[in-house]
Amino acid sequence: MAMAVHQCITAYVMPSLSDTTGAVGSSQRCGKMCSSLSGRTRLGWAREDGAELRRGRFVIEISHASSSGARRSVSRDVRQPVATLENPEVLKGKYSYDVENVINHLTSLAPRGSIARTMEGYRNKLTMQDFALIFREFAQRSDWQKALRLFKYMQRHQWCKPNEHVYTIMIGIMGREGMLDKASELFEDMPLNDVEWNVYSFTALINAYGRNGQHEASLHLLARMKREKVTPNLITYNTVINASAKGGLEWEGLLGLFAQMRHEGIQPDIITYNTLLSACSSRGLVEEAGMVFRTMNEAGVVPDSVTYNALVDTYGQADMHEGAAELLREMEQAGNAPDVVAYNILIEAYGRVGKYGAAAKVFKQMQEAGCIPNVVTFSSLLEAYGKHGCYDEVRILFADMKERGTEPDITTYNTLVRVFGQGGFFQESINLFWDLIDGGLEPDMATYAGLLYSCGQGGLHKAAKKIHRHMLQSNVTPTADGFTGLITAYGNAALYSEAINAFNSMKDSECQPEENTYNALIHAFSGGGLYCEAGSAYLNMADKNIPADVSTYNSLIEAFSRGGLFDDAVEVSRDMEEARCLPNRDTYEALLSVYCTAGLFDEAKAQFLDLKVGGKVPSINAYCLMLSVCARRKRWDDASKVLEEMLEPNMPSIYGVVGGILKGEMDEGTNWQRVQYAFDGLKVDGVGSNLTFYNALLEALWRLGQRERACRVFAEAQKRGVLAEAFTYSDLMWSIDVHRMSVGAAMTTLLIWLKDLKTEAEKGTTFPPLLSIVTKWGENDPNRDSKSLPITKAMFGGLTTLGAPFEFAKWNEGRIVTWESALKEWLVGAQPESHFPMTNEPLSASLSRKTESKSYTARKGRSLSPTS
Repeated sequence: MAMAVHQCITAYVMPSLSDTTGAVGSSQRCGKMCSSLSGRTRLGWAREDGAELRRGRFVIEISHASSSGARRSVSRDVRQPVATLENPEVLKGKYSYDVENVINHLTSLAPRGSIARTMEGYRNKLTMQDFALIFREFAQRSDWQKALRLFKYMQRHQWCKPNEHVYTIMIGIMGREGMLDKASELFEDMPLNDVEWNVYSFTALINAYGRNGQHEASLHLLARMKREKVTPNLITYNTVINASAKGGLEWEGLLGLFAQMRHEGIQPDIITYNTLLSACSSRGLVEEAGMVFRTMNEAGVVPDSVTYNALVDTYGQADMHEGAAELLREMEQAGNAPDVVAYNILIEAYGRVGKYGAAAKVFKQMQEAGCIPNVVTFSSLLEAYGKHGCYDEVRILFADMKERGTEPDITTYNTLVRVFGQGGFFQESINLFWDLIDGGLEPDMATYAGLLYSCGQGGLHKAAKKIHRHMLQSNVTPTADGFTGLITAYGNAALYSEAINAFNSMKDSECQPEENTYNALIHAFSGGGLYCEAGSAYLNMADKNIPADVSTYNSLIEAFSRGGLFDDAVEVSRDMEEARCLPNRDTYEALLSVYCTAGLFDEAKAQFLDLKVGGKVPSINAYCLMLSVCARRKRWDDASKVLEEMLEPNMPSIYGVVGGILKGEMDEGTNWQRVQYAFDGLKVDGVGSNLTFYNALLEALWRLGQRERACRVFAEAQKRGVLAEAFTYSDLMWSIDVHRMSVGAAMTTLLIWLKDLKTEAEKGTTFPPLLSIVTKWGENDPNRDSKSLPITKAMFGGLTTLGAPFEFAKWNEGRIVTWESALKEWLVGAQPESHFPMTNEPLSASLSRKTESKSYTARKGRSLSPTS
């Protein structure tokens, strides 16, 4: 009988301890199970999606702490699902024939159906152990109603009177459901039915109160237990200590319980110590945590990953990770060297807080202690280096890992893909994918998500397409994040049709677009000024009841601004206010771009000052835009002040580099190398952000008359994958595409192209029949003439000034075209440099020739129409 009750407790009380004892499974039997699984075993309720819940699968969650050294867990079925809402039938062969029939008959019984009639056919066929299995099944289904009805039937019939085993199970069921009064009633009913209280029934009730946050009741029950001459066991004390720790019992009270159990000859186990350490962690008791850990080691209890996690968390909250490292040294000196798990957890903790140097010291410490690093060690250290931007160290450590014979696993590759993607090494991130494939590893969803992020940020649309295809061939269903990365990659490459197709293909994958997916699509359109498409996506988003956020509105402002609809762009910001969506710095900078593009100095200056509220520094893009509008309005005093701000010593280095370019201080030798180094550093932001930066800088350079420097900066942008669509050469047509550029960037592109065409004409190169300039993509707006776009007006005006034989294409409103014969004839005597001088005059010289600026005062309600 005692053995049966013990099995009952481990099967029902222990699952109920899964959220109360910290590291679950603390009976002697569970302790043996833990060692046999080479890790920590946790019994608990789980549902299909992995979240803990009363209804669903009964799983054993195994943390392979000893073997892999990481806090990883994998859920394995103890058995297949026995009952769900969709499939209430018990699996055949799971129990005996009679037990299976009883369970199925009771499950299908109507709410008012007769249990007595159902059970009559099983009289004298079922043992108490069979009834225990039936109650266990109902507990797994969280069907307490059927369990309670069956229990009451048993109380009324002598042939199946419930014993202490069944009572204990029912107390556990009621406790898990939060029905404490009923659990207590069942407990008090035991002696009235000639069923003795024992340690397991007391422990079940103590756990019921403890898991429901009533630790004081648990303490009273412990005292009552002793008065009733029932000796508590290890599970009882672990349950009480855990409930008291979570319930807020003072530290001295917890130590008192710890002392009681030792006084009674009960040796604390790993669960006891972990519970105390978790209490130290939640209360920030650093010295007490060290004391508990030392006591644990002196008692010969081997720490596990939960121990080290609690210890590192405690010291980490006090920013004293070194204290945890010192405790590990004490273990080493005592001849009880920690295993790889301890070092891995500490390395990971240092990595989380950005202390990669300390993480490297722990790595060295573990090697000196004779502990061999494993794949998790290297992965954690790679993550720590990557977060701090030490990419050379990442490469060296990865090579060292392979030389040591430690084969990287998929987690290692996922770490590297993420690190290099976030560091701006997009192509290197893609190369790792093919490396892991060659190594025989199977990518998981985290791999694909990281790769598509890199493709998106880097504008690597061809790589994105290959990876997406590989993903589908591997039968991996893309997530919304994966599609978002794919759409971003296409959008950054101005491949709008592909972006739309990727978005529409989500239906085929049965994947619902999320807020980020819509934002990626709208942002793709906004970069090219496709305000019709961006607006349609926004309306579709609203139809799906997905709320727009600040990113959505920012993209819409940019879309209308690039489309020359400045009034509409400002109206979006007002809609944003009405929607109670708080603007961020990107919103203010988007509005600044609107005013600068429209040539409205006063509004731009006011917006620029708003960016400085709270002592914050506007972005380098904002400074470039302000310089451009100052130059357009010949506000040289203001331009001088903006430049002086950029060159202040406390500003980030990129401000000084750009200011140096504008002042003419970076043209020669090592100074230009500084420029290239600074531009390389911007790659981490992705090609989308880089496009905004180069557009703003080229706008400033062009407006300030620094055409040669503009051409040089343009070349640097193309080297880094930005403005990749600028030049297209085919047998049928040569063209330039400026639809995503600022006016200054577009005019720079035109100047470079015309110079190149003149050179080719002088060489006698054969031109294609048609040459064109693309100024607009997307749907036609029936209410607006495409010729009024700022880019289109600037390009056609420049060509007219040069006398170039270009005209608007009759078949395409977004193209300005010419024919080979007419262009070649014009190129013979063309001198683009004479109309757009390739000067390299320093900005300081321009500022010295201050001219009287014309007043330009904005009137409330007037149109923000583009000016020259």
